[in-house]
Amino acid sequence: MSTWSTRLKELGIELPGVAAPLAAYVPATQSGSWVFTSGQLPFVDGKLPATGKVGAEVSPEEAKEYSATCILNALAAVHALVGIDSIKRVVKVVGFVASAEGFTGQPGVINGASELLGEIFGDAGKHARSAVGVAELPIGAPVEIELIVEV
Repeated sequence: MSTWSTRLKELGIELPGVAAPLAAYVPATQSGSWVFTSGQLPFVDGKLPATGKVGAEVSPEEAKEYSATCILNALAAVHALVGIDSIKRVVKVVGFVASAEGFTGQPGVINGASELLGEIFGDAGKHARSAVGVAELPIGAPVEIELIVEV
């Protein structure tokens, strides 16, 4: 059986460095056989690729890509704590979408994260999920994602 790190290489995906926390929290924490990440923003090299609300300044298609970036940042936090290959399965994804008035496409945005988890983990990537529209996210981010995995 191949490992998750091997699968990432097969897909041409390199996990980023762990995003520095913006406040008083840690990127991920373990309790028993569960690892919980803090909310991860779509940082690339320490910067947000865009700011604003989905359905206004940010298109749903762009936001879907940013949700995949968020999940890579979440996986990086898990990897730094316990190693990517210790993941048994993805349990839950919680996605927050900074939404313009009337925007109701949150599930499609968070599909970017869910679809990438499926590509990486196959059946072990099937998860429960919430996709929530919110008025604002930290530092103007369009998307934020939390991840729970079993190790």
